[in-house]
Amino acid sequence: MIRIIGSTLILALLFTGCGGDDLLIPKPSTYLRTDFPKHSYQKIDDATTYSFELSKAYIAKPITYRGEMTNHKEIFLGPLNGVLYLNYYTIPNRDTLVRYINLSNDKVDEHQIKATKISDQKFIFKDKKVYGTLFEFEGDVATNFQFYLTDSTSHFLRGEVLMNCKPNYDSLRPSLNYLKADLLHLIETVEWKK
Repeated sequence: MIRIIGSTLILALLFTGCGGDDLLIPKPSTYLRTDFPKHSYQKIDDATTYSFELSKAYIAKPITYRGEMTNHKEIFLGPLNGVLYLNYYTIPNRDTLVRYINLSNDKVDEHQIKATKISDQKFIFKDKKVYGTLFEFEGDVATNFQFYLTDSTSHFLRGEVLMNCKPNYDSLRPSLNYLKADLLHLIETVEWKK
């Protein structure tokens, strides 16, 4: 009898201590808000080396080195909270082209440890003499896109995207899909200066 009263007392304390009539309802799933502007572009023209079309949502700034203007660009990705670094190099000889391509491939290889998948897309625009590869990284990596473009004789352009947040691929996916469309447009509109 004492056991039954003791058990009943413990159960009563548990129910009143847990809030009794209050129902616990789990929070619904939440998603990132992805209100991106419509894709529209403007021409960015480097007077001596190359030009391309860039999303109007982004801001391109030239990079200076020791007070001197360079042909490198830092492109701030506005609502996506990231930066696209464009590095431009001249190709004095064929060995240099091979070295730049190997350097670009080495930069891709550095992210193999964290990437769950790396896919590449080749570009060949014979009429403009623009050839290159876009690398897309899946997984929680520091960079989700890298690319290089060249005319194979004089010009070499390398791009790398870095987001200003902790890498979480699932959360970044809507932003990355939006950005990929802009990167493809940039690549397709690159033109070399003579």
